Amino acid sequence: MKSLKLPNLNLPEIAADIIWKDEIAYVKDFIRHKYLVLTPEEWVRQHFIHLLVEYLNYPKALINIEKGHHYLNSQKRTDIHVYDRKGKISLLVECKAAHIPLTSSTIEQISIYNQNYHATCLAITNGMKHYVWQKSADLKSYKQLSYFPEFT
Repeated sequence: MKSLKLPNLNLPEIAADIIWKDEIAYVKDFIRHKYLVLTPEEWVRQHFIHLLVEYLNYPKALINIEKGHHYLNSQKRTDIHVYDRKGKISLLVECKAAHIPLTSSTIEQISIYNQNYHATCLAITNGMKHYVWQKSADLKSYKQLSYFPEFT
């Protein structure tokens, strides 16, 4: 069996279902129940989904992965969309591989994606560091949180 060097993340551990095919590792997606190429970003995404579902009580049925959308005539994909019970986007998450630093460009990326959705919360993660913002009471700005909100 092949060995795989995957980083320990600053997220709860997962029992990842990993298979090998033609020298390529695949991980079973926690939401879509299909095998995906195990890239460093996918490793982070699967851990973050696990955090949302198993620790923060987000229902799997309200999570959409790599949803496509248009921005300035180009096709984009947001890593994780979470809907509220009314079908409105409550959380957008942008995941990066653990070795990719989270910068102002990452914040700008999630902010641009949010122009289509107006989500209640925004988050960015590389599995090591995580940042989350929640829409303020006046609905005009976002404030940074020191925790991830549980699903309500």
